[in-house]
Amino acid sequence: MAFTVLLTEDAANDLNDLYTFISQHDSPAKAEYVLQQIEEKFTSLSEHPERGVYPKELIALGIRDYREIFFKPYRIIYRVEGENVYVYLVVDGRRDMQTLLQRRLLGAL
Repeated sequence: MAFTVLLTEDAANDLNDLYTFISQHDSPAKAEYVLQQIEEKFTSLSEHPERGVYPKELIALGIRDYREIFFKPYRIIYRVEGENVYVYLVVDGRRDMQTLLQRRLLGAL
């Protein structure tokens, strides 16, 4: 069974911000490459959404509702609900993830 992968508005904004940042600080070609690789990760979620690991910052809080996959250093954080996979964040894992996850996800529970 194929799952439908849906991006939240925040995740779509993350991708736009990521593209802009990489284009300005490296090159548009590099930005295209990174987004293409991330999109391939989204596609893989449609077939195997349970393959991701639980984010360690959320496990520490006892939360197992979200999973993540990587295109290093980027973290793709998502939740499986029925036949849908909702992508909530696409962020650089070098950021302050604890604060970001609390702000973006815990309000969504």
